Amino acid sequence: VQLVESGGGLVQAGDSLRLSCAASGMGNFSAYVVGWFRQVPGKEREFVASWSWSGSIYYTDSVKGRFTISRDNAKNTAYLQMNSLNPEDTAVYFCVADLSMILRGTQPEFWGQGTQVTVSS
Repeated sequence: VQLVESGGGLVQAGDSLRLSCAASGMGNFSAYVVGWFRQVPGKEREFVASWSWSGSIYYTDSVKGRFTISRDNAKNTAYLQMNSLNPEDTAVYFCVADLSMILRGTQPEFWGQGTQVTVSS
């Protein structure tokens, strides 16, 4: 299984970014839960959002109303639309996948290499 993120970059506070995660080697992408974590240097990785195979969607409180997770099973791709970005969103963002639920405190089986998002004030 390979997950490849793209779309990170340097933006100003209030701007938007859309991260993409291209998956390969999964066989049936739609059977997997996909999600996003983020990590700031010196801190633990933080759950951001997930979309299960049943259609259930979860977000961490700090991004609710600003971030939207989506997926295109035909393209084996997951997305994270990030609006109203603020400097506290600065982190490396990781795409993750697992056959089990992905939530805060879980350890997804598959991880991408990460993409840097930097929000300047």
